[in-house]
Amino acid sequence: MNRTVIVGTGSHIPSVAVPNAHFLKHEFHGPDQKPIGKGNAEILKQFEAITGIRERRYVPDNMVTSDIAFDAAREALQSSAIDRESLDYIIVAHNFGDVRAGSRRSDLVPAIAARVKNKLEIENPRTVAVDVIFGCPGWLQGVIWADSMIRAGDIKRAMVIGADTLSRISDPHDRDSLIYADGAGATILEARKTHDGIQSHAVRSDTLEHSHMLRMGHSYKEETFLEALFLKMEGRKLYKYALQTVAGSIKECLDGAGLDIHQVKKVLLHQANGKMDEAILEALYALYGIDEPPDEVMPMTIATLGNSSVATIPTMLDLICKGKLRGHAFAQGDILVFASVGAGMHINAVVYRVP
Repeated sequence: MNRTVIVGTGSHIPSVAVPNAHFLKHEFHGPDQKPIGKGNAEILKQFEAITGIRERRYVPDNMVTSDIAFDAAREALQSSAIDRESLDYIIVAHNFGDVRAGSRRSDLVPAIAARVKNKLEIENPRTVAVDVIFGCPGWLQGVIWADSMIRAGDIKRAMVIGADTLSRISDPHDRDSLIYADGAGATILEARKTHDGIQSHAVRSDTLEHSHMLRMGHSYKEETFLEALFLKMEGRKLYKYALQTVAGSIKECLDGAGLDIHQVKKVLLHQANGKMDEAILEALYALYGIDEPPDEVMPMTIATLGNSSVATIPTMLDLICKGKLRGHAFAQGDILVFASVGAGMHINAVVYRVP
């Protein structure tokens, strides 16, 4: 049968490294618009203890989301050695389009995928370029959609990109914004007659009661940005929701593939929050009666790259594939789990066997 196999990866890690110390002189306010009654050194120490983030990456002022998506795409094409004209689909997951430095306005027309196809100079009109807006799980959702088309025999090759520049929609007066970063990751998928590749997937959308936990809202120092909207998060509620739901979705995915947690070599979770990811992993293994997950099963990049939304998993995947993430590697036959949670609220998971 047709299976979906990863044949190329690429990423763009922005050049601007922003350590926590950069925020020592920021003016942080709460949702009530009042200054937080703590010193910034204390705020930053607590933030790092909870999230694990020491620094994050931002794009320079002359770049936007479509630029870094293109760079990751170009790298993925180089690593795959395929003809770019043979791509049936280019799927770009993002959440805010191109937001130029200082503007805070989303530019969504034409689609980011169309801009990437243009920058790649692909002539083939049958290479369909389409965007996915699905919160942080957007890249993985694009992979799931591409896999469905490959399994159906409708397409043979697709490029799926995750790219966001969250620094452009971060409220500088909201301490939750410390978590956000920029980045892009790209993956090329191909149909193969094999038992390897994508084995199963699971998706859920809990919009009725949870859609408000990530939303756009005014700055916590509203008079400074009268018209602008920024990404706002109800962190504690989101944390609780993730712990209650993500592990079960991963188990559903493993059950669908007829696999057990003992067979999993790596779990690549969306890099949302270090402590939350660790708690999700523990909850997953607890479902199988295991008290403590094995060492090195969950790679982490959040400490130095921050939370770049749709880009976290494909960037991490690329770094491991190219031997750039110390202590982590893939071998033939390894079972991998990809999983994400984010705005919507949405959760998805994919089980993959390395060819």
